Amino acid sequence: MTGTVLTTRRVEAYHALTVVAPGIAERFRPGHFVAVAVGGPQSSMLTRRAFSIHDVKPDYGGTVEFVFTVRGPGTAWLAERRARDTLDLVGPLGRPFPLPRDPVTCVLVGGEYGSATLFGLADALQQRGCRVDFVLGGASADRVFGALRARRMGETTTLTTEDGSLGMRGKVTDVLPGVIADTRADVVYACGPMETLRGVTAVAIEFDIPVQVAVEEAMACGIGMCMTCVLPVIGEDGVTRMVRACAEGPVFRGERVRFEDVGTIPFDALGAPGSPSGGGGTRNVS
Repeated sequence: MTGTVLTTRRVEAYHALTVVAPGIAERFRPGHFVAVAVGGPQSSMLTRRAFSIHDVKPDYGGTVEFVFTVRGPGTAWLAERRARDTLDLVGPLGRPFPLPRDPVTCVLVGGEYGSATLFGLADALQQRGCRVDFVLGGASADRVFGALRARRMGETTTLTTEDGSLGMRGKVTDVLPGVIADTRADVVYACGPMETLRGVTAVAIEFDIPVQVAVEEAMACGIGMCMTCVLPVIGEDGVTRMVRACAEGPVFRGERVRFEDVGTIPFDALGAPGSPSGGGGTRNVS
């Protein structure tokens, strides 16, 4: 759909765009994302950019806000948009976070602007009577997204920065064991860089509690056609398959994602060279 930019704002090191997009807002569930065309109709930047949905409001029939950082020409172009500009969006895309049927204690872990997707999830969990505790981190204070909102929403909020400029010095994985133990958490939800998700999953496994992660894989189409966002995930039958983060994800059970093999095709993945149906070793897919 074509959406009109309602507001643009800077949030520390990040940009936030609110777009009037009733059809997307109506169907939104926490964990969904949008794929946004960049560069304008005459641009040579053909691939869309995928962004997790941070917030949805009923204003103007339905608005959607997403948060991003400038990393290249596409996001640089997006950062220059102003109110009343139009954007071409597809969404809501992906599989959202599964919600517990009964009230449980949930720890929500966010790294950098990956935490943007956690606030809609927190709303949904609290509507089901769940306790929500936040652990948010970033390289520096300006890269921790949503600290104030987390403090308003969560029972507790623990902040970390690698340079010690906000909260505790270190990474979210350094403090997560203590938070899980103190809150007696039943489940962990996380979004952020892949290395962060790998560490969060390892902590959750150590405590023998489920963990749901929203992965950050580079996506070109966002709808499962181009196969650029595949990663190795173990199915319920124990078989590893290369699955599309945009279609089968972006939310997965953390213990099923083979983080150490992301960016490769493991030799034992179904259909891979070296599997029972072929020969060879692990190869890079980048």
